[in-house]
Amino acid sequence: MRIMAFDYGTKRIGIAVTDPLQIIATSLTTVHPEEIWTFLKDYLQQEQVETFVVGKPLQMDGTDSESAQHVLGFTRKLKKEYPAINLVEVDERFTSKMASSAIAQSGMKKNKRQNKGLVDTVSATLILQTYMDTKGF
Repeated sequence: MRIMAFDYGTKRIGIAVTDPLQIIATSLTTVHPEEIWTFLKDYLQQEQVETFVVGKPLQMDGTDSESAQHVLGFTRKLKKEYPAINLVEVDERFTSKMASSAIAQSGMKKNKRQNKGLVDTVSATLILQTYMDTKGF
């Protein structure tokens, strides 16, 4: 069974998944928040997911950031729609900066590096990897 991670944003949601053996975290796609429920319904008909990992936006002092209320609404609906799937929140404070840095160092052409959706999927992958690292995968 896979683990699926989300980097939730009001314009885009970056999504990453593990392989079925939960060894490798891979970026999957970016979807608009209005399309996430259709995307999940379709994806979960094809693949088994045992855990959702959602990036929790925090301030540097550990308190909720401005976007935390949007993420809270998303996590509540995830729990309601998919009660059988575990849901875990992971501190995402540095993932966007780390994602931008990793993309910049990748040797990609500048126009590709500026693709915000790419930053979101890489951020979701970093959130997933953080979760996997804490679980000892």
